[in-house]
Amino acid sequence: MTLSQLWTAESFGLCFERLNDSCVKTVYSPVIRVPLYFLFAITIIVIVFGNLWVICTISFFQQLHTPPNYLIVSMAVADLLLGSFVMPPSMVRSLETCWYFGDFFCKFHSGTDFTLCNASVLHLTFISIDRYYAVCQPLQYHRRITTRVSIAMILFSWCFSAFIGFGIIFSELKIEIN
Repeated sequence: MTLSQLWTAESFGLCFERLNDSCVKTVYSPVIRVPLYFLFAITIIVIVFGNLWVICTISFFQQLHTPPNYLIVSMAVADLLLGSFVMPPSMVRSLETCWYFGDFFCKFHSGTDFTLCNASVLHLTFISIDRYYAVCQPLQYHRRITTRVSIAMILFSWCFSAFIGFGIIFSELKIEIN
């Protein structure tokens, strides 16, 4: 077997042979798949333990219980859930080129993926707003950014993301997700 044959992908048929409209399965050489599985697994482990570390650190030290850190913990929870529940099935789908987990789990996975990614982005947005007030209006910061405001930002991030993420997926709007 030549080096070029080891590195190329071949179409191997359909993901589900009994279905005529099934996706085409692409089979990658083990020379490609094994290192990619290893790289993806290491990435997932770093994401999970890194976010656990952030959550535990802020939760353990009382002096870190501040409105901006509440936003950071909430974002770390979103990223932890993303690394724990969304990325492993995505890794399998990416490297095996087929979705083997069923239609309902596909919808649930897509809704969870959209929800958690959107929540993470909204948390970053609210953290940047918090930092804007801390830097540009330091005398008014403690009056404007309170624990109540921080909790409202967190609730908005999660509720809006879940409503949009699962609303789109389970409403059967026939939106293509690739």
